[in-house]
Amino acid sequence: MVLFPNAKINIGLNILYKRPDGYHEIETLFYPIGLKDALEFVLNGNDKINFSSSGLDLNISPEQNIVLKAFRLLKEEFLLPGMDIHLHKVIPSGAGLGGGSADAAFFLKALNEHLDLKISLERLSTIAGRLGADCSFFIENRPSFAKGVGDSLAPADFSLKGYFLLLVKPPFGVETKDAYSGVIPGNYPFNLNEIVNGEISEWNTRIRNDFENSVFKKFPAIADIKTKLSEIGAAYTSMSGSGSSVYALFEKEPVVKTEDFPPGYFLWQEVLP
Repeated sequence: MVLFPNAKINIGLNILYKRPDGYHEIETLFYPIGLKDALEFVLNGNDKINFSSSGLDLNISPEQNIVLKAFRLLKEEFLLPGMDIHLHKVIPSGAGLGGGSADAAFFLKALNEHLDLKISLERLSTIAGRLGADCSFFIENRPSFAKGVGDSLAPADFSLKGYFLLLVKPPFGVETKDAYSGVIPGNYPFNLNEIVNGEISEWNTRIRNDFENSVFKKFPAIADIKTKLSEIGAAYTSMSGSGSSVYALFEKEPVVKTEDFPPGYFLWQEVLP
């Protein structure tokens, strides 16, 4: 079976306060985009799990991959067969795009369906949440308002259909824990539901990502991406999650010149469906 886990972007990210458990209370809007990995698994008729990968370098051992973590987590409750798993990585890591979480969530959904485990979506979402704060989002994979640590989800009646998305990532990532270490919680009035259903032209002054202040100070190159995207006519631009990727929304297809972004930068462009 072949799966195509997709990335997401964050529209706004308000960090409210640090919780007693050490995590931060946030609110944001997760929005799925078309940038995708490819994940294949085939039952091999024995009890062994074989994992391989291609594409972007994961810089971790196979045993650390979140797909295998998802398999082991599900195996705590269910008898699972051996399988050969291959991940072709296209979504860059350390980018705030949820690529690893998507891989794990899609894998859990596929195992549930293919092996007829009869796990409800609610239960599957809970299992996914044990793997990562945004992993639960990819179970239903639809625009969603998120609170808590990103695991308390509510469907968002919201669409960016027809907008041009341009996503840019520098040749380095930002570790989520490092981004949180420098952030100062905002806890300001943030009626995201009301704002996103207004004019996108107003978003730049009404929506913000609380990670940007600290991340931009540490990584000026990320701030430079946001500036450049604004210069080429973006209606709205923001860092996604804790970075390092920055995305922009355009009403018309943007003209991107070779000299706009240095060699080694990752670029993705699509018309949002």
